[in-house]
Amino acid sequence: MLSVRCGGGGGGAAAVEEHGAVRHHRPLTPRQQQQLRTVVESLRLDPLEVDEGARLEIARQSYRAGDYKAALEHCNAVYRANPRLLENLLLLGAVYYQLREFDMCIAKNEEAVAIQPNCPECFNSIANAWREKGDVDNAIQFYVHAVQLRPTFADAWTNLANAYTRKGNLSQAAECCHQALALNPHLADAYCNLGDVLKAQGLYREAYSHYLDALNIKPTFANAWNNIAGLLMQWGDFNKAALYYKEAIKCNPAFYDAHLNLGNLYKVTGMRQDAIVCFQNAARAKPENAVAYGNLGNAYHEQGQLDLAILSYRQAIHCNSSYVEAYNNLGNALKDAGRNEEAISCYQTCLALQPSHPQALTNLGNVYMERNMMDIAASLYMATLTVTTGLSAPYNNLAMIYKQQGNCNHAITCFNEVLRIDPMAADCLVNRGNTFKEAGRITEAIQDYFHAVTIRPTMAEAHANLAAAYKDTGLLEASIISYKQALQLRQDFPEATCNLLHTLQCVCDWDDRAEKFVEMSSLPSVQPFHAIAYPIDSTLALEISRTYAAHYSLVASRFGLPTFTHSYPVPISNDGRTSRLRIGDFGNHPLSHLMGSIFGMHNQDTIEVFCYALSQDDGTEWRQRIRSEAEHFIDVSSMSSDMIAKVINEDKIQILINLNGYTKGARNEIFALQPAPIQVSYMGFPGTTGADYIDYLVTDEFVSPLKFSHIYSEKLVHLPHCYFVNDYKQKNRDVLGPVCPHKRADYGLPEDKFIFACFNQLYKMDPDIFNTWCNILKRVPNSALWLLRFPAAGEMRLRASLADAISKGVRADQIIFTDVAAKNEHIRRSALADLFLDTPLCNGHTTGTDILWAGLPMITLPLEKMATRVAGSLCLATGIGEEMVVNSLEEYEERAVSLAENPLKLEALTNKLKAVRMTCPLFDTARWVKNLERAYLHMWNLHCSGRHPQHFKVVVLFSEIVGLDSFKLQYPPCPSYRCH
Repeated sequence: MLSVRCGGGGGGAAAVEEHGAVRHHRPLTPRQQQQLRTVVESLRLDPLEVDEGARLEIARQSYRAGDYKAALEHCNAVYRANPRLLENLLLLGAVYYQLREFDMCIAKNEEAVAIQPNCPECFNSIANAWREKGDVDNAIQFYVHAVQLRPTFADAWTNLANAYTRKGNLSQAAECCHQALALNPHLADAYCNLGDVLKAQGLYREAYSHYLDALNIKPTFANAWNNIAGLLMQWGDFNKAALYYKEAIKCNPAFYDAHLNLGNLYKVTGMRQDAIVCFQNAARAKPENAVAYGNLGNAYHEQGQLDLAILSYRQAIHCNSSYVEAYNNLGNALKDAGRNEEAISCYQTCLALQPSHPQALTNLGNVYMERNMMDIAASLYMATLTVTTGLSAPYNNLAMIYKQQGNCNHAITCFNEVLRIDPMAADCLVNRGNTFKEAGRITEAIQDYFHAVTIRPTMAEAHANLAAAYKDTGLLEASIISYKQALQLRQDFPEATCNLLHTLQCVCDWDDRAEKFVEMSSLPSVQPFHAIAYPIDSTLALEISRTYAAHYSLVASRFGLPTFTHSYPVPISNDGRTSRLRIGDFGNHPLSHLMGSIFGMHNQDTIEVFCYALSQDDGTEWRQRIRSEAEHFIDVSSMSSDMIAKVINEDKIQILINLNGYTKGARNEIFALQPAPIQVSYMGFPGTTGADYIDYLVTDEFVSPLKFSHIYSEKLVHLPHCYFVNDYKQKNRDVLGPVCPHKRADYGLPEDKFIFACFNQLYKMDPDIFNTWCNILKRVPNSALWLLRFPAAGEMRLRASLADAISKGVRADQIIFTDVAAKNEHIRRSALADLFLDTPLCNGHTTGTDILWAGLPMITLPLEKMATRVAGSLCLATGIGEEMVVNSLEEYEERAVSLAENPLKLEALTNKLKAVRMTCPLFDTARWVKNLERAYLHMWNLHCSGRHPQHFKVVVLFSEIVGLDSFKLQYPPCPSYRCH
C-alpha cells in the first residue's frame, strides 16, 4: 500500500511560510521508463485490452515520475471501473494531495476507510491533508489514530511529531521523533523533524547535528539541506547558506520553501534581481500560494518597479483574498505610484480583515498626513499605539505633527519613544535635537546631534545641525569645522554652504569671499535674516523671502484648518465715536526694550490692543512692564500654532502685527493661517517677508522709497520721519546726565587719541568697509578704532586681516576690542567715543539708536536694501542727518577724516545732537504711536471700503511738530499716496 509521509516541515529561519514536504520520489530507472512507455503505448493501441492492474501500474509509474495529472487520469479510469479498489483509492488520495486538492484527498481516503476501517495509511493521509488545510488539531487526532492502529507505523510517528512541533508541543514532538527512530533508525524524516524540535527549543547546534544525520542517511533529502541552510543564514554565513539552498533545489527542483528562502537570502544581501528570480521560481512551484507573489511584489517595490509590484501583490490577493500583508503592501506601492485613493482602499481592506494591523494604520495615517489632514493622521497613529508599542514610525510621525503645531514638549516625548525602540536611529536624534533647539534647550540639542554623528559619521545633516547649534552657543570655530565636515560629505548642500558663509562672516573670515557669494547667489536656501546682511541682489533677497513664506504656508496647510472667517468690516473714525479698532501685536519680547511704552500709549478710545507673547515669562522688567501696561496681555508660548491662530480669530483681531519676521522664535505659520483680515509686518525684521498673506510693511520714505517698491511683496506704509521706534525718553533718561560714570581707561582706551567706534556685530562688516576704516586710521594717525567683541571669535581673524594694513602704516594698537555690556552701560560708554562708523552692508539699527541717544554722531552710507538704510533714517529723524549721511565710500572716508581733523566742527555736531534728543521725532515715542494709529485706521478704512491694500504715507501734521526749526523734513509728502 502507498503511504504518504511528510518531511521535516520546514524551511530555515528565512522562510516566510513553512510546509512539510511529501517525500520526493527517486527518478525512474531507464528500465522502468521503458516499461512505462510500453504499457502506455499498448494503452494507446487498444485501451479496452488494458486490464485494471496495468492501468493502475501506469498510474503508479506516472505518480513516481511526478506526472500527477496523468496519474489522476489513469486512477480515475480505474475508479470508474472499480470504485472500491482499495489500492487505487489510496493512490488517488496521494495524487490529490500532490495536486493540493486536499478535500478530494480526504474524501478518497474516507472511501478507503469505509472499505477497510483499520487502515492506518488512510488515517495518516487524511491527517496530512488536514494539516495542509491548516487544521493541525484535526490532523493530530488522525495521526494519533493511525499509530494506535499500528504502533510500529514510523512515518505516522514522524508526521505526528511535525504536527506537535507546529502546535508548539515540543516535548511531545520529541517523544514522537524518538519513537519513530526506535522503530526505524534510518528514517531520515524523523531526524529532520527532531532537528526542527531542537531548533524550536533554541538548541541550534543539536538541531544542526540531526539535520546532518538525515543527510547521512539520505543525501538527496531536500528538506534537510533547506533546514541546514536556514541555520547557516541565521548564523550569518550567507555564502554557505546559499550553497545549501541550491543543493536543496538540486535535489527537488520544485521545492517551494527552498526557492522562497533563497530569494529571501538574496534580498537580505542586496542581490535583488537574483531574489526576484527565486520568488518567480517559488511561484511556479506553487502557483496557488500567495506568499511567493507577495515576496515578489516586495522585491519589485524595492527596485522601484511599481507596476510589476502592483501586479504581483494583486496576484497574491487573487490566490488568497484574506492576505492582509498583500493589501497593506499593495497600498504602499499604489501610494508611491501616486494612486492615493486606491492606496486608501487597500489600507481600509487590510484593516477590515485585521482592525489592529499596525502598519496599515500607520500607512493610512501617512496618506492623511500628506494630505494635511493632521487630526485624522494623528488619530490613526494613536490607534496604532493602542495595538503596538514596538513600531517607531507612528511615534516619529506624531512627533512631526506636534512639532509642526509648535508643541515641542509632546514632540520630544514621541521622539523619546522612537529612541526607546531604536536607540541607534540617527535621523530621530537629529529631529529631536532640532526640537530641543526650538525649545531653547540648546545643550541637549548639541548632545543629540553629536550622538547622531557618532552613530552615523557620514550623515551630513547631523554635522550641519551640530554646526548650527555650536554657532548658537558662540562656539564659532567648532561650528566652522562641523559645517566643513558636512560639505565634505555632501558637496551639493546649499544650506550648509550658506550657513558656513554666514559663520565665516561672523568671525570676519573673508578668504575667497567674492567667489563664495557668487556661488551662493544661485542657491535657494539662504535664510532671509542672513540675506539682509549679504551683498546679494535685492530681487534675489525677495525671492529668498518668498521661498520661506511659501514654506510657512505649507506648514500652515498641514493643520487642516478651514479658512478663518472675519467679522463684517465697519469703518472706525479717529475721534472714538465708533467702535474701537482691535490690534494684535504678536511676537517675542526681545523688542520690548525698544517698544516698552508703546502698548500703554495707545489711545484706548479708538484702539484696543492685544499683546500675544510667544516667549515664556523670564521675569525681566520689560516683560512685567508690557504685561501691566497692555490692555490685554495673552501668554501663548505653550500653545500650538493652530490654537494661537484660533485665539486671535476668536478675539476678533482686525489688524495683526508681526513683530518677528524671519527672526528666531518666529511662528510665521500663524500668519499664513490668516486669522485676521489685515496683517502687517514691522520692526522685527528689516526686509520684505515675501508673503502674500502679509498685506503691509510699516516703514518710512527714506528706508523704503517707492522707487524700490519692487523689492517688497508688501504694500509700503510710510510713517513720518523714521519707522524705527524706541523707548529711550521713557526708560533711559538717566544716561543723559552730564557726568559719565565710565572712563576711557575702563575699556583700555587711550585718553589722548581720537576714538572711532563701531558697536555693530562683526558679521555686518566686510572687507570694503574694513579697508576704508584702515585708510581712515592711516590718515588720522593719532586715532584708534573701538570695536565690540561680538562674537569673541572674530577678534583674532580681524586682527589677522590687519597684516596688510599694518605694512602700509596702520598700527596694531589702533584696533581696540571691548566686551558686550548691559544696556545702560553700553549707552553710557558710547559717549566715550568721538565718532561712530556705521557698516553699510547692514546698518546699526538698535545700536544706531543707542549711540544717537548717547549723543555720539555717526557716519552711515545707505545702499538699496532696507537693512542698509535704517541708520540713515535714524540720523535724518534727528533733524541733523545731512551731516551724518553720505553717498559713497569715498565720501564716507572723507567725512570721517574731516570730522576727526576738525574738532570744532565735530563738537558742534555733537552738541546739536545732544540738544535735540528730547525734542526730535526720533525719540518722540508718543508722536510715533499717534502716527502709527493713523496708519492702522487708514488700513482698516481702506479694507472697509472694499479696496485692496495699497501704498500710502502718513503725512506730518504741522500742528503737532514741536521745535520745527530744530530739524528739516528731508522728503516732502507725496500727494499721490497721502494719508491724513
